[in-house]
Amino acid sequence: MSTLETNSIGKYNGNNVSVDDALRFKNYTTTQRDALTSVAGDTIYNTTTAKVEYYDGSAWQQAGGPNAFNIEYVIIAGGGAGGASYAAANGGPGGGAGGYVSNVAGENTGGSVTADNRELFIEKGVAYPVSVGAGATGQLVTYMGTSSYFGSILAVGGGSGFDFNTFRRMPKDGGSGAGGQYTNSDNSNTTRAEGSGTPTQGHDGGRGGYDGQGINYGPSGGGGGAGSAGGAAGTAGGQNNNGGAGGAGVSSSITGSSVTRAGGGGGGVRSDTGTRQPGAGGSGGGGAGGENTGGNGVAGTVNTGGGGGGNSGDDASYVGGSGGSGIVILRYLTADVSSYSQSGLTITASTTGSYSVLQITAGTGTITFS
Repeated sequence: MSTLETNSIGKYNGNNVSVDDALRFKNYTTTQRDALTSVAGDTIYNTTTAKVEYYDGSAWQQAGGPNAFNIEYVIIAGGGAGGASYAAANGGPGGGAGGYVSNVAGENTGGSVTADNRELFIEKGVAYPVSVGAGATGQLVTYMGTSSYFGSILAVGGGSGFDFNTFRRMPKDGGSGAGGQYTNSDNSNTTRAEGSGTPTQGHDGGRGGYDGQGINYGPSGGGGGAGSAGGAAGTAGGQNNNGGAGGAGVSSSITGSSVTRAGGGGGGVRSDTGTRQPGAGGSGGGGAGGENTGGNGVAGTVNTGGGGGGNSGDDASYVGGSGGSGIVILRYLTADVSSYSQSGLTITASTTGSYSVLQITAGTGTITFS
């Protein structure tokens, strides 16, 4: 069979989703498939039906045995925390949203990429590992959000903002990247550079502000969201510029109604005169930057993976907002499953039409279907 294109099942290597050792399927339409000279065991991805199929020697069959059923998912990691800055009275960067992974037909996954719309077959009687990532805690030294996973499918935690007070570069790369820090004298990428998002999961943060005039009270960039990059902070005449807005999240109707999640945190700004504004949080649970006259960044919304807002500087009592916790959402045909059991997880179950929906909002454990 000649290769037109391939679909792959990737593996997580601890830092990135890799397909180096992945199982790959050749893509064909139904018409192209039927024109092939096939032998028993040939396996393809049918782009007409959006199903994995195999040839049994006489006909093409859908993959999955009598104990298998198809499941749709939205998996979101914990959001990154907003950055903290007070030593130079500048605003802290916004935290990046947690990585967003989906296979729901007709919807986007993170990074403004159309969901792969590939069926995920689940075997009854198998205990699948599940974890809902926590958001990073907002404090003067911030850390990235925690990853979420279902089986082997992993969403990467959001990047957290730069801690200007200790000049420690936090892990601002993540599912979506954190914003860049404002600097009043250094136009290099060392401080101002935004964090990078993970392809197909999120976007980069926004560049930090710069004026080159030695002026403090400057704005920082917004954290990236699953649906768009974080906004850049102002760069000319730092005292007259706003913090960058958090990037937008992604909407999904997997639960039966449209909900937007995984927005980036807004960049903070410090202003004694109140002429500048902190960056707004991105749609989908991103927290806003801290108040002009000194304040904490706003936390990302729980179970959205939203990034926390950057603080407004001023003094050591103000911190970046914490990232919102993630979520794992599963949907399947009610007729396909009799029941499920779980250990260590917090689950809210509902139905929408002919489908059952499980929203896993906390915990690390396993789920088994029967």
